[in-house]
Amino acid sequence: MTAVQTSLSPSSVCLPNRPLRVAVLGASGAVGQELLQLLEQRRFRVAELLPLASPRSAGQSLGWQGRALTIQPVEASAFEGVDLVLASAGGSVSRQWAPLAAAAGALVIDNSSAFRMDPEVPLVVPEVNPEAAFSHRGIIANPNCTTILLSLALAPLHARRPIRRVVVSTYQSASGAGARAMEELRSLSRTVLDGGEPVSEVLPHSLAFNLFLHNSPLQPNGYCEEELKMLHETRKIMGTPELRLSATCVRVPVLRAHSEAVNIEFHEPFPVEEARALLAAAPGVELLDDFDANRFPMPTDVTGRDPVAVGRIRQDLSEPNALELWLCGDQIRKGAALNAIQIAELLIEAPGAQAGGGP
Repeated sequence: MTAVQTSLSPSSVCLPNRPLRVAVLGASGAVGQELLQLLEQRRFRVAELLPLASPRSAGQSLGWQGRALTIQPVEASAFEGVDLVLASAGGSVSRQWAPLAAAAGALVIDNSSAFRMDPEVPLVVPEVNPEAAFSHRGIIANPNCTTILLSLALAPLHARRPIRRVVVSTYQSASGAGARAMEELRSLSRTVLDGGEPVSEVLPHSLAFNLFLHNSPLQPNGYCEEELKMLHETRKIMGTPELRLSATCVRVPVLRAHSEAVNIEFHEPFPVEEARALLAAAPGVELLDDFDANRFPMPTDVTGRDPVAVGRIRQDLSEPNALELWLCGDQIRKGAALNAIQIAELLIEAPGAQAGGGP
């Protein structure tokens, strides 16, 4: 099932500039919990918050703004009168419920892969392609976490000198596989330290003092699904359908925050100092590039924080038209929940967002 095709007026593309009825679909998961925290931390104007999840999680209690809320089971009637749905419950759930929520009049910002490559659904990183958000027909897709982090570093450089080719290796934390994977890493690390044999039940292999190539399904071309997401999503976000990009994705024993080693080839030389200045000024980016102290971004620098930290920017010794850099970003935050809320904020702050209006 693809996005609902509706005819929206320019004003209805925006969110109403008033307190909103917000539903969080997948409220019990790691990203769902982060969405709830960020809505509170960023003082998002919420008239009513509706935590939704599968029947398995329904009935659980969670805290928000000092109150206890009960998670409700997702059903069609739950979306009646809802302005905004922040969905992070997996592709199959989104394919089932997002079109129904959009048809009921809500704007759905979906964190799954269900609609990312649908040509009728915008794929948005607000610092990179904010204009795309205004072409939605009720559903906006949140990109893959590694793609979001990468695009923040690529976009300011590409705007100055077009990129020809990107080669990226990712170092992805347990948080990318959800709250259960994070807990498994904790427990299996204790098992190893106590001299036991770690047996993984959530991930295909134990991450305790270990790493393995990303476990998403392998495709006929030898790349896994996660690696191809980075290729196709980066092209769509940056409007570069011919961009050459090759990714190798690795799961590493880090609880939270992903890292990426990125080689960027341009059509001409790109002075390192110019690239450093552009990244230092780029929205959503924090430069951490201290060669004298050999101090560059680490996952602990960005855990629980909004910026993507970029550093170790240097000339590629093998190619005069290429630069190398390293980045780290919180996968649950900017790689998922924060980006979704920023999309909503973008549509509220737009000139067309009038009090009392709505999708």
